[in-house]
Amino acid sequence: MALPTPSDYRLSPALGARLMGLLLVALAILLFVLTAAVAVFHLPPDLLVGLAALGLVGVFGGGWLLTRRTYVVRLDADGYRVRFVRGAGVTAASWTDVEDAVTASPRGIPCVVLHLKDGRATTIPVEALAADREDFVRDLQAHLQRGQGLTPL
Repeated sequence: MALPTPSDYRLSPALGARLMGLLLVALAILLFVLTAAVAVFHLPPDLLVGLAALGLVGVFGGGWLLTRRTYVVRLDADGYRVRFVRGAGVTAASWTDVEDAVTASPRGIPCVVLHLKDGRATTIPVEALAADREDFVRDLQAHLQRGQGLTPL
């Protein structure tokens, strides 16, 4: 039997936009501080232009990474990995370590919770993913069943 292809779930556009906003605010603060330093210490204004250019390259590069290259959840034949989710709990485990998978809504946020056999858990907020909630749950169930050696009826 062929191994299933890994499934990567990227960051949702709304969350990506929030992170891009943070990058832009950080760049603005840095430029403000450098502008004050140039004015107070009579530094060459070319520093501002250079930093602004580097900052814009960084913002566009960060945006490209966030939207095209970076996954939040990866499901493969061996197990799962979760990145960039604060409070996720266990960020990686093998499918054989998973006891059950349930849906929950802590604080009104729809999540999938993977309970491990040792009592720990992984919480994945499905709104953070750029995927349909139902498709993600079906894919997760299929990977979990294959990873535990279960065959569909």
